[in-house]
Amino acid sequence: MLCGRFEGIDQRVIDHYQLEEISLGDFVLTGGEIAAQAMIDATVRLLPDILGNEASIAEESHMAGLLEHPHYTRPALWNGRSIPDVLQSGHHINIAKWRQEMSHQVTKEKRPDLWAAFQNALGEKDPKG
Repeated sequence: MLCGRFEGIDQRVIDHYQLEEISLGDFVLTGGEIAAQAMIDATVRLLPDILGNEASIAEESHMAGLLEHPHYTRPALWNGRSIPDVLQSGHHINIAKWRQEMSHQVTKEKRPDLWAAFQNALGEKDPKG
């Protein structure tokens, strides 16, 4: 990976080596080092035995085209806010349904572009927009 500084990489170098340019988003950094680290981390974590639990990758944001559901830890009550009852119920089917519903809700609210792509992939239209 080549990491540009300030204005980037000389276009002649990009053209000569037929480099593929990758953008992490619509923002500007002072250099490409942080972006390179993000790309390396996002890629390496998909290699076998890196995370320790391969099944956990399947439920993370973007793996199914959606953002991940909210997460809660202990204590069950923090600053007057409690963990949703369904997560404390021990009923795994209901917990899975809640996680899926929340994943849909979070994606609709935070990334309507991902939600639209997800709906298009399913061949569906959201009746509520």
